[in-house]
Amino acid sequence: MLPGFSLRIANRLLELDRVADAVEAFGEAHGLSAKLRYQLRLVLDELLTNTISYGYADDGEHGIHVGMAEEGGRLRFLLEDDARPFDPLTARIPDVNAPVDERPIGGLGIHLVRTIMDRVAYERVGGLNRLVLEKDI
Repeated sequence: MLPGFSLRIANRLLELDRVADAVEAFGEAHGLSAKLRYQLRLVLDELLTNTISYGYADDGEHGIHVGMAEEGGRLRFLLEDDARPFDPLTARIPDVNAPVDERPIGGLGIHLVRTIMDRVAYERVGGLNRLVLEKDI
């Protein structure tokens, strides 16, 4: 991955502020619009919140790698964690047109990620979940 930022955070929700701050600083340094910076923070917050809240079978501390770079008019994110295997691309697409009281709980975050990002790829490698997200700018 080209220079950008690379963070290792603990699987604690308080760490999400560090990620948001890094995205904001990176976005400002690269001239990204306020709207795009907001969308990127939202995507990472959603994905990391799900990993931290539901991904681990124990209460121990686990590291999560978060990387971001800009290369040739494209933003590229890399998320890696040792949580339970989970491919978010297999999540059912919610019916956003159904009445709110008839929608099952969950699934909107992944739908949001798919909507905002241009490409999302998942693989399980060496006991790690690896999620690559790309956004054309």
